[in-house]
Amino acid sequence: VPMVAPGNVQVHVINSTLAKVNWDPVPLKTVRGHLQGYKVYYWKVQSLSRRSRRHVEKKILTFRGNKTFGMLPGLEPYSSYKLNVRVVNGKGEGPASPDKVFKTPEGVPSSPSFLKITNPTLDSLTLEWGSPTHPNGVLTSYTLKFQPINNTHELGPLVEIRIPANESSLILKNLNYSTRYKFYFNAQTSVGSGSQITEEAVTIMDE
Repeated sequence: VPMVAPGNVQVHVINSTLAKVNWDPVPLKTVRGHLQGYKVYYWKVQSLSRRSRRHVEKKILTFRGNKTFGMLPGLEPYSSYKLNVRVVNGKGEGPASPDKVFKTPEGVPSSPSFLKITNPTLDSLTLEWGSPTHPNGVLTSYTLKFQPINNTHELGPLVEIRIPANESSLILKNLNYSTRYKFYFNAQTSVGSGSQITEEAVTIMDE
């Protein structure tokens, strides 16, 4: 098997899900056989928004021939990763380079995990929601937009409300009675807005 590890391993984080790794090629005489390529082992150490440690799954990408760089796609935003590089010949792989730590920046969150509308009265509705399963960063706020829908399914004026990130419910007041409303709800990090979930509900007709 090869004798030495690739040197001068550098990681350049391109965005919240993609990084580029570079390395110096090993001297050919240390390959001790036919140079097949380089393998990059990488794994997520932890999410920076959650302290949960789970089973670490190592991923491996193989870059054929005498390449000296490779792209690592599909990373999770706002996470800490480690990687190392090894050279491969027909017999197997050589020793690993020292582990390199890198962090991905924040991304936009996934949609809130649920939006539930309860307690309809003549002029109010209560909204409850769950935070995104994948915050992909530090949540800064939620945005709620809603509008009435009339009997011919035409949409009325859109109202927008910004809600602090630590809230999980809201009572909407001063609504029209016996009216159907459509709601659009999403979460934000400093990077931007995540995908929204929609829901509809009706205020009651009379007490």
